Amino acid sequence: MDWMIMPLRKYAQFSGRSRRKEFWMFALLNMIVYAVVFALIGVTSGFSGFVTADPDNILAVYSAMFSGVGTLLLVWALAVFIPSIAVTVRRLHDHDMSGWWYLGFTVLSMIPFIGVIASIAFLVILVLPGTQGANRFGPDPKNPGSVDVFN
Repeated sequence: MDWMIMPLRKYAQFSGRSRRKEFWMFALLNMIVYAVVFALIGVTSGFSGFVTADPDNILAVYSAMFSGVGTLLLVWALAVFIPSIAVTVRRLHDHDMSGWWYLGFTVLSMIPFIGVIASIAFLVILVLPGTQGANRFGPDPKNPGSVDVFN
């Protein structure tokens, strides 16, 4: 549980490095919270708000989703917006990559066809282990005590 809430404790800390475990446990926490909130929305509105919504009024579905319990979804999304960006930037730092790569991958993902390739490449970068030892963004978060003394 400590790994899941660590990015919330480092709310807007964009410096340093993050391990894979910290990044993916935070992603898991987000998926669990979203699943629970969507389940609560479905239970409280009985999913009938989505089915009986007027198809000509595009905002009817949103009013069914964001009324009552659905506001929790918006509150959680706003609460984790900055920590999500921060932990992703720190994860890129673990690969000795600048945080600006995140903006580049985000922009590339909006381009048709290229976006699929860019998204897969970004996912691969986030899954691979970071550089071993210290890099320009700080010490190795996996083994901060190891220092190459005789190099």
